[in-house]
Amino acid sequence: MEIIQHHPLREYHTFAIDATADWWINYSSAEDLQTLARDEYFVSQPYLPIGAGSNLLFTQTQYRGVILYSQIDDLHYYDETESALTHPGQQHVRAGSGIVWDHFVELMLSRGLYGVENLSLIPGTVGAAAIQNIGAYGSEVSQYIVAVDVVDLATGMKLRIPSALCDYKYRYSIFKDPQYHSYIVTHVHFILSTEPTCNLSYASLAKAFEGRDTLPTPEEIRQEVIRIRRAKLPDPEEIPNGGSFFMNPIVPLAQYEELAKLYDTPVPHYPTHNEGDVKLSAAWLIDQAGLKGYRSGAVGVYEKQPLVLVNYGGATGQEVVALAEHVQQEVCRKFGISLRPEVRYID
Repeated sequence: MEIIQHHPLREYHTFAIDATADWWINYSSAEDLQTLARDEYFVSQPYLPIGAGSNLLFTQTQYRGVILYSQIDDLHYYDETESALTHPGQQHVRAGSGIVWDHFVELMLSRGLYGVENLSLIPGTVGAAAIQNIGAYGSEVSQYIVAVDVVDLATGMKLRIPSALCDYKYRYSIFKDPQYHSYIVTHVHFILSTEPTCNLSYASLAKAFEGRDTLPTPEEIRQEVIRIRRAKLPDPEEIPNGGSFFMNPIVPLAQYEELAKLYDTPVPHYPTHNEGDVKLSAAWLIDQAGLKGYRSGAVGVYEKQPLVLVNYGGATGQEVVALAEHVQQEVCRKFGISLRPEVRYID
């Protein structure tokens, strides 16, 4: 475990906002977290676990608290004597919370384990993926998670939370609820297929493989997802951003039908778990509000993907917040629909 005072944050979140944390702690085991839970000074401070910082926006120049940074990077492949979840056709895998998510996807494919390839190139770590319930191209990570290991900093206890109790929903888990703020993820348990899978439920992904006599391999799906993402989304190393800034809004089916009547071309929408609701494309709404490519000083709406807000250099967190509020106001004015940030604001 490493403890650093007055630690700069610019290189540790993809918006690249100049900010500093009072304290920064690198931890590499559940036992490190249990040690922190017994420290009277630490438990009196606000604390924030971060992964790759791809879903965070520091709105102030100083974070008055402790940043917890996972360096837990072990992988364990359970055999049939260790886990009833491992048997012909599927494999139980435990992954450390600090593993870079896309590296995990790549490793699983190299081991002949399938299911998460549609989630390729999503920024962040394994732990953040489980907290956020990341999703893309017709897949959500919660489909493959069976349990999440945590340390409760309020008690110092290790806990294993079955996925059924994680309350997974669209971009949500209990770990985002303030009630469970003290739960720090150490490992995530996955069930992956040992037989190649092929999820082409997302239209643009399916279109890429039209006309083939055979289904694409999981590796081909991964490469196509990477190609699509790189074509649409800016590289944070070149143009700092937080990825998809807003969640796709869920509206009643009747509201979608009224909206669809106003357009000659189809209004992008997706099914939800509730048959009476429809998920709309936030990117489409922002585009139709005339904001694609909009710029205000050092911040703007990305010209190739309006769901992404970008820092063109030297922006403050407050400037990004002001841009986000402008986008929300314009979309609400035009459509009467409220956009909710997917990016988490950190004061």
